[in-house]
Amino acid sequence: MIKRYLEKGVCHADKILLQTTTGWAIKTKCVDKPPAYGDILVRGDIGDASNLIPILASDSPSHSIASMVYNGLVKYDKDMNIVGDLAESWDISKNGLVITFKLRNSVRWHDGKPFNAADVLYTYQVTTDPKTPTAYAGDFLKVKKAEALDDYTFRVTYDKPFAPALISWSSAVLPRHLLAGKDITKSPLSRHPVGTGPYKFREWVAGQKIVLVSNEDYFEGRPYIDGRITRIIPDTATMFLELRAQNIGMMGLTPLQYTRQTDNNLFKENFNKYRYLAFAYTYLGYNLKNPLFTDKRVRQAISYAVNKDEIVSGVLLGLGKLATGPYKPGTWAYNDKVKIYNYDPAKARDLMKQAGWTDINKDGILEKDGRPFEFEILTNQGNETRQKCAEIIQRQLKEIGITAKIRIVEWSAFVTDFINKRRFDAVILGWTIPLDPDAYDVWHSSKTAPEELNFISYNNPEADEMLDKGRSTFNQAERKKYYDRFQEILAEDQPYTFLYVPDELIIISKRFRGVEPAPIGIGYNIIKWYVPKDEQKYSMTR
Repeated sequence: MIKRYLEKGVCHADKILLQTTTGWAIKTKCVDKPPAYGDILVRGDIGDASNLIPILASDSPSHSIASMVYNGLVKYDKDMNIVGDLAESWDISKNGLVITFKLRNSVRWHDGKPFNAADVLYTYQVTTDPKTPTAYAGDFLKVKKAEALDDYTFRVTYDKPFAPALISWSSAVLPRHLLAGKDITKSPLSRHPVGTGPYKFREWVAGQKIVLVSNEDYFEGRPYIDGRITRIIPDTATMFLELRAQNIGMMGLTPLQYTRQTDNNLFKENFNKYRYLAFAYTYLGYNLKNPLFTDKRVRQAISYAVNKDEIVSGVLLGLGKLATGPYKPGTWAYNDKVKIYNYDPAKARDLMKQAGWTDINKDGILEKDGRPFEFEILTNQGNETRQKCAEIIQRQLKEIGITAKIRIVEWSAFVTDFINKRRFDAVILGWTIPLDPDAYDVWHSSKTAPEELNFISYNNPEADEMLDKGRSTFNQAERKKYYDRFQEILAEDQPYTFLYVPDELIIISKRFRGVEPAPIGIGYNIIKWYVPKDEQKYSMTR
């Protein structure tokens, strides 16, 4: 049986003939209005970008913008298969050590200059340059030799197997003609990027908005939507009011907004909502240079003291799953047999006692060597869900004699002044989970330098070994053994208290068509999104 739905303002009816079990019948089908160029997608984000040269930024607002401006050699398609981007094809040697990319020969940078293999070679060279302050050099340092064989052929050679080799070349390619011979950290491209992507940079008003305009000469075809404006609105409640007034057309919802505040006719008539398990997780991470957290029994105790089920049910309203490690449940690398820290305050108190923390004064506060166990939980402004988590954790830790204070910091300062400078006791933050399970940049002990991603300073030699072995074999069964063990080590060490894997909760104005959910999410086909001509609301000046 075929079901069709006709929605006001979305489709017009068209009659079709269907064969049913009782004969032939005339039914209506939903035929949408044809694609048209025009309009602007205005989306809200709680945080401003920090740097629009991708290798110099580690925050999601920066990469969200940069992903529209730049391309890599390869990318994932909607089904999470690796496909070509700036590379139209590639050849991998039988031993897996040599990849030869054939590049597209009709791509131009946004300033009109032609793209070629020299740009790819430059990107490799600047990323691996010790003077470049990047968190992303690790993958490229695995390359033994990189060479531009001609304008449209680029070859890389590895001295030993490197499992993420191919997908590592999804990193943004940078324009050699604008950066070569210059100090990349002082380049104007950090605030005015020039890429090859579907959208060109137009304007950045710090703390207010970032404006992109469609690339009419994009090699995959001109995007239908003429412009993308990201409005920086640090508070989700304020952002929601802007959504309600239809001043923005897309945002990520909080669980409360998704389940209750959008359950009315205004939103049902004007917006579509999308929900799927995110490739992300949220955690309470400890600064392991802080003497309070050097004993793993303390970290284990905190994990037992935190009722993660209460967070998922009470804060997420059931829209997510418990996290047990750095991988998404249901993916091939996920280990579902690691040690679990169910809510157990008695166990938490016992572990704290073993670590030497006792309530000497009988005032309900644990002490050691005359010092009370007191620390600060840092998280970013605008994320209501993380703030509620902090409040729950604060309350539950108080029950076992630990005093936790909460500090909320504006996003840019949070990253620049606290995370990058290691000025925190503990943080509530989240990571995007890449499709390849290589977690080297976040967890390896060699990645603890300023502005690198192992900012909690985690160091476990066996974990390092598992990460090294996991990225050094192509056999997936072998890789899984290494990553299973890696997750067991993390579960024992608890450098993070892993909290939850959230559901992605996206709302988009019904004006926008072509949004097709897939295993990878909804943003993979952004150039195909469109607004029918008679429903367009804004125009973009060029």
